[in-house]
Amino acid sequence: GINAGDCCIIIATKNHLDALNERLTSYGIQVHDLISEKRYFPLVAEEVLAKFMVNGWPDEEKFNSTVSELISQCSQNKHRIRAFGEMVALLWAQGHSGATVQLEHLWNKFCKKQSLGLFCAYPKSGFTEDIHTSIQHICGHHSKMISGSQNQLTEINYKELVAV
Repeated sequence: GINAGDCCIIIATKNHLDALNERLTSYGIQVHDLISEKRYFPLVAEEVLAKFMVNGWPDEEKFNSTVSELISQCSQNKHRIRAFGEMVALLWAQGHSGATVQLEHLWNKFCKKQSLGLFCAYPKSGFTEDIHTSIQHICGHHSKMISGSQNQLTEINYKELVAV
């Protein structure tokens, strides 16, 4: 997204943000310049979640307000928008499957009104022994799934997977 000139919103854990920023810098990308140009928004997932979670549940109005504010900042430059989030992964890893599904629902609902590429991540530890049930539950609203380690990624077209 950065190489394509898009506005990139990254909502991840601090460790992952630090690692990403280091990697971008190693590629010669000036992270601070991208931030000042409002083309790169590295946000700590726990802090963003805190803005819209109420009693362990995503509040739709607060979620929409939080995400709309981010999108508005990106839209000022007329760039395409790509967003990556680990918020669902955090909820999932903490065993809050209902809140995870609700947050997925809010993202999907938001994306129907707004043009943006949305990417999310789930830890493998959250999948049950019945991988097909887990994939259907988690990825039912996604068009693709990428599985594997950092060194070995496999892209799966979810629509084809369900048909198997």
